[in-house]
Amino acid sequence: MKNINIPVGRSDFEYIRKNDFYYVDKTGLIEELLRTIATQVTLITRPRRFGKTLGMSMMAEFFDIRKDSSVLFESLSVSKNEDLCKCWMNQHPTIFISFRNVDGDDFNDAYGMLEGTISNIFMNHVYLLESRVMHEVDKKVFLKIAERTASKSELKDSLLFLTHVMSRHYGKPVILLIDEYDVPLAKASVKGYYKKMLSTIRGVLSALKDNPALNFAIVTGCLQIIKESIFTGTNNFVSDTISDSRLDEYFGFTQADVDKLLLDTGLADHADEIKRWYDGYHFGSHDVYCPWDVMNHVKNLLIDPATPPASYWEHTSHNDIIYQFISTTEADVNDKFEVLLSGGYIIEAIESNLTYDVLHSSERNLWTLLYFTGYLTRMRPEDIPETLEDGNFALTIPNAEIRGLFRKSVNEWFLAKTEASNRSELFDALWKGDAERLQTYLSDTLFDTISFYDNQENFYHAFLAGQLSGKGYVVKSNRENGLGRSDITVKDRKNRRAIVIETKVTDSESKLDSSCDTALAQISRNQYAIEIKKSGYKQVISIGITFYKKQCHVKVASE
Repeated sequence: MKNINIPVGRSDFEYIRKNDFYYVDKTGLIEELLRTIATQVTLITRPRRFGKTLGMSMMAEFFDIRKDSSVLFESLSVSKNEDLCKCWMNQHPTIFISFRNVDGDDFNDAYGMLEGTISNIFMNHVYLLESRVMHEVDKKVFLKIAERTASKSELKDSLLFLTHVMSRHYGKPVILLIDEYDVPLAKASVKGYYKKMLSTIRGVLSALKDNPALNFAIVTGCLQIIKESIFTGTNNFVSDTISDSRLDEYFGFTQADVDKLLLDTGLADHADEIKRWYDGYHFGSHDVYCPWDVMNHVKNLLIDPATPPASYWEHTSHNDIIYQFISTTEADVNDKFEVLLSGGYIIEAIESNLTYDVLHSSERNLWTLLYFTGYLTRMRPEDIPETLEDGNFALTIPNAEIRGLFRKSVNEWFLAKTEASNRSELFDALWKGDAERLQTYLSDTLFDTISFYDNQENFYHAFLAGQLSGKGYVVKSNRENGLGRSDITVKDRKNRRAIVIETKVTDSESKLDSSCDTALAQISRNQYAIEIKKSGYKQVISIGITFYKKQCHVKVASE
């Protein structure tokens, strides 16, 4: 393997370039954004872990007047545009701030994190205290913000204040880069202090509105939040979401990016698995991979070429949104999930402008959230057999990683739901060998469960094992028994009784009954029940269960 350093968890452009880490060239983003410098504010929304922070760090290094970044950009695409570099590289006062760490269990904790974040930015520009254009009153306000003793109104005006001071000092308007602007709102929405945080962030972002000290601003986040009037009054506001086409290739890896990475690392043999697991996102007119996943997997492959694909994206944040979805009581939502998990698509209207406090107020908002946060992606019109109405998207799960994440979440939800239930009727029917009651109970429960059928044996086996676990009995799956391996055994040591279950999956409703006979015959032929009796159990009930989609058929025999 080639000696290539893969920068996993590194979003600092300067660090990556100075330490010769592998960098996928996205500097064309600078040229594209500078094509429309009359735009005062550009809001770029992308799912988490698609390179937003690294892109902002790259732009900060390029524009910041205090630095000499020519070496960092050598051989990168933007360096070929000499006129642009002469005019813009390290020629403008620049503020780069990220709100991604602003979190807290209550508003006071989160406000303290926000104070610290803004304080760090002021300390980064503490040289301004020596500026000839800095008034004594301004110095006092500057120090209060830096020392975290500022009033709430002073904190809200902090970025506006800093742009004015910097603009006077340098004699030029400021470039303002704000990363993950909506993280504080997302956290606040979950933890119950949304309105207070909204008021605070709206104040901080007032630096974007009618500000003569501002050259232009780039803002990134996951969602486009306009209905809350968070950007009210901002002139020349332009947004670029995953539904747009302008900046698609700069957030995420294109096929060309991945091909080059695999060629450079000598891992071209893994192209198919990487595509199956981490590709599938359709942003505007481009198809992209999740860069976080690709870099993690490539790094692990360089260490051990036998490393199987894994769900790297899953562990970067909580996946509460999935649990909120699957715990809904709306049958229509469950049916749509089953379509998605089976590899199909659903057609939904997408609301491009959301507010965090109403994300869960309607099914439409929830599908929109899954789309904009990367759990679902849109299908190309040419890939679907129907014409969609304006505003409607055909949504599907993008790849194997996200499909696995959904399945894991469904299984965890089902297990938690099962453990919380009484299930006395189930076990009463089991120990009495009541096939009719058992069949009714399992069929009703199966109907209320989100199912996925492309791996039927495993799904139904897990479904049944989950129903039987957690009630004090010894439950074993696929263990050697008699002359073979029984599917499931349930043992009640206290009462010296046991149940042996053999499951079958059939491809038609008409085969349910005969498949149960086959299951019981297998129990008898392989002497599963006889072997359990030899170990001291007085009663062994043999049960054959056959599944077809959301139907099941049960037959019982006693040894």
